[in-house]
Amino acid sequence: MTLRAFSISALLVLLFSVGCESSHNSTVTRGLSVTGKVGEILVVCDQDVWNSEIKNYLDTGLTNWIMPYFPDVATFQLVHKTPIHFTQGVKRYRNTLFINIDPTYEGEYGSIVKRNDVWAVGQLVVDITGKDYNQVLETCKLGLSEVHEEFDTKEWSRILSNFSRNKNTKIRNEVKQNFGIDFVLPSSSKLVSKRKNFYRIEFPAASRPIEFVGTGTEDVGSIFSGIMVYQYDSVDSTQFQFDALLAARDTMLKYNVPHEIEGMYMGTQYNELVYPEGNIMSTVDGKLNGFEMRGMFMFKGLPKHSTGGAFWAFHFRNEVTNKMVCVSGYVDAPATTSWTHPLREIQAILKSVEIVK
Repeated sequence: MTLRAFSISALLVLLFSVGCESSHNSTVTRGLSVTGKVGEILVVCDQDVWNSEIKNYLDTGLTNWIMPYFPDVATFQLVHKTPIHFTQGVKRYRNTLFINIDPTYEGEYGSIVKRNDVWAVGQLVVDITGKDYNQVLETCKLGLSEVHEEFDTKEWSRILSNFSRNKNTKIRNEVKQNFGIDFVLPSSSKLVSKRKNFYRIEFPAASRPIEFVGTGTEDVGSIFSGIMVYQYDSVDSTQFQFDALLAARDTMLKYNVPHEIEGMYMGTQYNELVYPEGNIMSTVDGKLNGFEMRGMFMFKGLPKHSTGGAFWAFHFRNEVTNKMVCVSGYVDAPATTSWTHPLREIQAILKSVEIVK
């Protein structure tokens, strides 16, 4: 078990617990996988703490939105257990946050400590500790943004690690030969469209619960997702301008992603509520920098109502082939299911991209 303390840049300097903790017995975590859903944080604290003002800060600091999707996609949802219920049940939740009021704690400020692989491999546990309620409240006010960042990074890196075990040798070799890049993929992925400058890889269909609000019942809805890879000649730096990337995307989709209805094709949604957003992104190894873009797609071409979904793309220049390359994931799912898990899978794949020589 590893232990590391956070640091916080804030108005006040919090005292973070730094120290040695005896290594966890490896036989406890060996072979045990994490439980709980992707996109959930289990908060372990007393009921009166959960019902207090601290809960408002937890909601604000830990349930940020992945923009600009509709319906809204939260990075995390919070699940609560009291310490007694946690002790009596399964302890292997992938993301676990303990909020502790300890009268024996002697720090001038509250502490935030991170622990890895405590009860399961891949588990992240964070402890927030203070000597009284006010100290814990102040610690949550100042430190939850970094706590969110740690859980956020762990969520996609955990998926990346799982996908890395799936070799998918045939598909990945074809991508390497045609585009000069590589990335991880879920098992049983299929290459369903193959052209000189455009590939589409389909992931195995996933089934997740559909929640019927107000009824307390669930059904199962199918989620279809995958990755598209396309490239075009690199000319100059203006190709990285936001509008230029969107124009290239729409052109490539129009000619390569037709709908089952003739005359319709995949395109970008430009409604102001879901207008694409983006920012600079680096891959997990830090060797490749580019521009990520998130938004919604729909099928265009005819005046008919059509389905759509979410996309998350990564644009970069391949210095070896002198090509502009885009790896773009898509999710087509019912609005009543959570999109968090499939979008996290796409995020993990984008983070894994590397140029091969």
